[in-house]
Amino acid sequence: MGDRVRIIIDDAIPFIEGVLEPYVDVRYMEGRAISREDAMEADALIIRTRTKCDAALLEGTPVKFIATATIGMDHIDLPYCNERGIIVRNSAGCNAGGVMNYVFSALYGVAARKAIRLEGGKIGVVGVGNVGRRVDSVAGSLGFKVLKNDPPRMKEEGNEGFCPLDYLLANSDIVTMHVPLNETTRGMADDEFFERMKPGTIFINASRGEVVDEAALKRAIPKLGPVIIDTWNNEPDIDVDLLNMVDIATPHIAGYSYQGKQNGTALAVRAIARFFGIEPLYEFFPKTEILDLESIRLDLKGKSQGEVASVLQYNYPIFTDDFMLRMSPESFETLRSTYKYRREFYIF
Repeated sequence: MGDRVRIIIDDAIPFIEGVLEPYVDVRYMEGRAISREDAMEADALIIRTRTKCDAALLEGTPVKFIATATIGMDHIDLPYCNERGIIVRNSAGCNAGGVMNYVFSALYGVAARKAIRLEGGKIGVVGVGNVGRRVDSVAGSLGFKVLKNDPPRMKEEGNEGFCPLDYLLANSDIVTMHVPLNETTRGMADDEFFERMKPGTIFINASRGEVVDEAALKRAIPKLGPVIIDTWNNEPDIDVDLLNMVDIATPHIAGYSYQGKQNGTALAVRAIARFFGIEPLYEFFPKTEILDLESIRLDLKGKSQGEVASVLQYNYPIFTDDFMLRMSPESFETLRSTYKYRREFYIF
């Protein structure tokens, strides 16, 4: 047994229990509770955003591989890991469908409540990676004019199809954030960012909380239209004053679909399997007891705004999630960890 690989797994990752046990020694722990002492007894970690992987956790440990069942990697000190030779893999694109569902359920839901006409509107997508591409595609199919800003892609692909951020902010009726959190994007939605936006602009953040300067957002809210926030500064101890100012508030669950969670776990397990040579798991995908988990296909062409809103709310009643957080903001982490995963839908 002493030669077996040892892996610590965040106990909130679904569909993973029993998968690796035939091949490695597994220990399940609460993500926030994983300590350096624990890491001293591990060769690899499978984590979520709640485990901060830096020198304080990893220095002097035998950990050589980290798989995160998330798109984002801002909880991992990548320069440190690179310097130490620790391999890091994320689950790129795993929850893109779920976040897309969230954006349009929230947008059409709040527009219905506020009697805002969306027809012919311009939606600005800030960050056009896995999630942003899905939002872009669906927005176009629903008749929006899409403005896109993504400096890394613009550098690689050229400017065609993209626009400067200043232009996007000044001309969009809706601005939705889909950037990763890094030193370039941290706090990018600041006073100047919001000042550039038109009065009445709808603002959505379902990327990472820290891309928004929340003090600046609070100052901007009187000028803005509806504000929809899923990701927050200082989670789980969020700003309750801001919670009470926004129109839809949810506990970082935009990507929490069955399919998204299956994808995230599958990609993390496959990464571990390939690193340690566990061939039976190279193409692993979780099996569940839940039948008929194929994504729902929604044909919304030719539907009125009210009809679209009704269909989207039927498939994802987002105001239930909003209500649960408002009733108990101190339960932010519990609401996340006990969340009932949604079934994804495709819009065409």
